[in-house]
Amino acid sequence: MAATDAGRELLGEERRELILRWLGAEGKVRASDLSLRLRVSLDTVRRDLQELSDAGLLRRVHGGALPPSSPGPDSFVERLPDDTAAKAAVAQAAIALIQPGEVISLSGGTTTLEFARRLPDDLEATVIATNPDIAVALADHPHLTVDVIGGRLHPAARTVTGPEAVDALRRVRPDVCVLTACSLHPRAGMTLRHREEALVVRAMVEGAGRLLSLTTAGKLGSAGPYPVAGIERIDILVSDAPEDDLQVYRDLGVEVLRA
Repeated sequence: MAATDAGRELLGEERRELILRWLGAEGKVRASDLSLRLRVSLDTVRRDLQELSDAGLLRRVHGGALPPSSPGPDSFVERLPDDTAAKAAVAQAAIALIQPGEVISLSGGTTTLEFARRLPDDLEATVIATNPDIAVALADHPHLTVDVIGGRLHPAARTVTGPEAVDALRRVRPDVCVLTACSLHPRAGMTLRHREEALVVRAMVEGAGRLLSLTTAGKLGSAGPYPVAGIERIDILVSDAPEDDLQVYRDLGVEVLRA
């Protein structure tokens, strides 16, 4: 039984309003504490948290919830110093999924840049890049062929955009697409904040044989305005998130590699 001051059982909507009120006042909530405070089972609390998360009103984390993810730094350059250890761990784990001789398309993004920097010197492959920083990072690699997609440079995303880029990507069928996005959500899939960038990434995803999603823990459970890949399209999710946060993606049929 969930009790109020009057001792009556709370309705679901009332429980969720209290959860949001406590989250706003305290900055975080723990599922076990909510179970005691609301006098309901842990399963009920988890369902409430999931419903609020699906509505974008909070962000599920291991053991509880945090306020919704803020948009964060908008530009590629501003994001470079964020979560460097997490990006390095995810990028290093993903390297093992690449095979010699493959054609690899790389989306923009700071985690993808870290992945490119870690490609081993003895790897012989072809890389298709839409981000000039990634192309430059691979310029001195001894055994890679780097194809740079042309188009108009998006100043914030630091990737090429426009119909030329979309057409070029639709004329290739890479073996694997290595994709990072602003957010990954069980229902919304992978999303980006910039429409022009999203149009290019969608074309990249369409032709790829396999799709690897490199997603750090902070990007899980939220969604941006422009989808680029549904959950069902992701072959392998590489993430440093806790196992409990990753289980929902396994349940949806996604192979998960924890960094």
